[in-house]
Amino acid sequence: MVFLTLISFQIKAQELFVMTEPASNMPAGSIGVRNTSLLTFNKEGTAGYQDMPEIMWGVNRNWMIHATAFMNDKEGNFMFQGASIYAKYRFFSIDDIHSHFRLAAFGRLSTNNSPIDEEGIETMGLNSGYETGIVATKLVNKTAISSSISYERALDNNHYEFPNTQSNSAMNYTLSIGQLLHPKKYTSFKQTNINAMVELLGQRLNENGKSYLDVVPSLQFIINSQARIDLAYRHQVYSDMDRLARNSILVKLEYTFFNVTN
Repeated sequence: MVFLTLISFQIKAQELFVMTEPASNMPAGSIGVRNTSLLTFNKEGTAGYQDMPEIMWGVNRNWMIHATAFMNDKEGNFMFQGASIYAKYRFFSIDDIHSHFRLAAFGRLSTNNSPIDEEGIETMGLNSGYETGIVATKLVNKTAISSSISYERALDNNHYEFPNTQSNSAMNYTLSIGQLLHPKKYTSFKQTNINAMVELLGQRLNENGKSYLDVVPSLQFIINSQARIDLAYRHQVYSDMDRLARNSILVKLEYTFFNVTN
């Protein structure tokens, strides 16, 4: 947190990230629909496919809730495998004319039917379990930086028991930096925004100390302030744990309906 505060005075930010949620929430009373598609590649070069449709609700200025379904082809056929509920509470905010700093706490609870065939823990799509953490986000002009830390615990995947030879808990950490590329000057909310960003995603298993670090460069388009298209490539920088998906291509589509529940 001290590191984020010190460097925030020298950067400039846009605050919608592809792989992580910032400390800010979607507008109060709004409903968002999102679909995330993942094409994954393992060390043998075999491809897999995951799809995660999602609905989001901006309850008020401090609370936001997501509900997500998980579908993949891990068992040979593309099928529904589970779901999760996610909530985020923004508890601290400092706002200025062209900047703000925010802190939020978040949690996720997931259920999943997929086979457990890797050491990495991921309750967003692969594992039953829960995750809880805190995120800090600083926005200044056209640049944003966000960082989070969380505890994640895996449970049995319904018919599949969690292997007793693996660590069932982990600490996750992220660092995201985004830059608004276009427009250079705002003249209308209908202008298409183009954002570029780089995100670092890391995990360390608590029981055996194994870890990984991924880097994710991405490009984001925001159309008419309501529609969003994200394109990203996730690449494994380092890992000493068994992971099926070392690299992946992500396409995310999102649309927000404002003032639905007000």
